[in-house]
Amino acid sequence: MDVALMFPGQGSQYPRMAASLYGTDAVFTSVIDEVFELFGEVGSVACEDWLSGADVDHVSRAQPLLFAVDYALGRTVLSWGVKPVALIGHSAGEVVAATLAGVFSLEEAVSLVRDRVVSAVSIPSGGMLAVAASEAELLPYLAGDVAIAAVNSARQTMLAGSDEPLAAVRARLEADEFIVVTVPATTPFHSPAMQPAVDEALAAWNVSPRAPRMPVYSGYTGTLMTEHDALSARFWTRQLTDAVYFGPALNDLLAMYDVLLVEAGPGQTLTSFARRTKAVRHGASKVLPLLDASDSVEAARAQLV
Repeated sequence: MDVALMFPGQGSQYPRMAASLYGTDAVFTSVIDEVFELFGEVGSVACEDWLSGADVDHVSRAQPLLFAVDYALGRTVLSWGVKPVALIGHSAGEVVAATLAGVFSLEEAVSLVRDRVVSAVSIPSGGMLAVAASEAELLPYLAGDVAIAAVNSARQTMLAGSDEPLAAVRARLEADEFIVVTVPATTPFHSPAMQPAVDEALAAWNVSPRAPRMPVYSGYTGTLMTEHDALSARFWTRQLTDAVYFGPALNDLLAMYDVLLVEAGPGQTLTSFARRTKAVRHGASKVLPLLDASDSVEAARAQLV
């Protein structure tokens, strides 16, 4: 069966995030060292916190670390001789997918992530919520700068916004007996609160993207990334405010290919979304988290090689 790689954009296990692979898997270690070196001091701090198990939920460390881990895991899978037919990323994971598809060089991708971090640090504190509801059900609850942040499956939607408006929306949802879960985040990504960061990132844009060399499915359009989108500075910078339509993008990918979906990142968040799709439930496609409970990749490698 053909393989498609999925790259997550947030994780609930930041303190460990594949740290056990560091120093034990040669490719993973080499690649992540390269990424951290490109990040400079930011990378050094993120790496030190990561290996020590410290809290790295803050955007200044979480975003560089997540990019580094996703990218290193993707490169590890490719080093096994796996040739994916498509790539898809969730939120920041889309930058990883695009980099592996040749849209950005690694240096350009690191620069893009670094600029996002710098522009996001000054944004007032906010957060994100996962709600067991459809996008349509949640629209009447939106208030202030709270917005739909991501549509991950038919009834798994994320909200984001500044602290006070988000807390008020949460209270209304819980009063109406919706299941609401806090997403580990201190920045209101994918909400209007991020507009100043978009403006700053666009002003700092200094990369020259290229057309993808393999299919990349975009959560920002819900379908296959076009060359026009890949080359657009606005397409990439507006990702800080725009909602992620990962569910529709994944369904579009699965309508085109019968594949083994491999989640190349920490945790199994995207795996859980994929298991809810019609294609996976009916057996036309399958899903495999790259990391098991002990962060080993050996079981996945045995299925892929």
